Amino acid sequence: MSSERGKDIAEGSSRVNPPGDPQQTPSRYESQKRRDWNTFGQYLKNQRPPVPLSQCNSNHVLDFLQYLDQFGKTKVHLQGCMYYGQPEPPAPCTCPVRQAWGSLDALIGRLRAAYEENGGSPETNPFATGAIRVFLREVRQGQAKARGIPYKKKKKKPTQGKGNDESSSTIHFS
Repeated sequence: MSSERGKDIAEGSSRVNPPGDPQQTPSRYESQKRRDWNTFGQYLKNQRPPVPLSQCNSNHVLDFLQYLDQFGKTKVHLQGCMYYGQPEPPAPCTCPVRQAWGSLDALIGRLRAAYEENGGSPETNPFATGAIRVFLREVRQGQAKARGIPYKKKKKKPTQGKGNDESSSTIHFS
């Protein structure tokens, strides 16, 4: 990597390589999606017996998400913990660390897209089932209670009518 390219990255430059450039680097999202897809594929191969992707279902996805908890960094207080429901506990405790809900939600979004990009049908996408949505909702609610942080659904701000504020430099997309 040239020092100029490194400088562009460090400064947040959005310079893009010309189309057809063999050294064109994928976006951060695309790179992460490929890593996630490869990790999930490796997880399926390591199952006993190995699970072919064509036979993967939402139970395999749920097992994978629970497997990932061992690598989490978010402290989730158990109901019997004296710090349960406290957003900033004053001292450490022995409660487990887990994957944060937001990380799991983003991971499922990337895997859902990768599944279809790799030839999977939207109708059979194991990452898009109701069981996965329920699991993510339960994780979000459980972590919110354990950490004393209420998750409230954000209300959409009303969009301004076109041309109402000529001095505004904000662009509203609908």
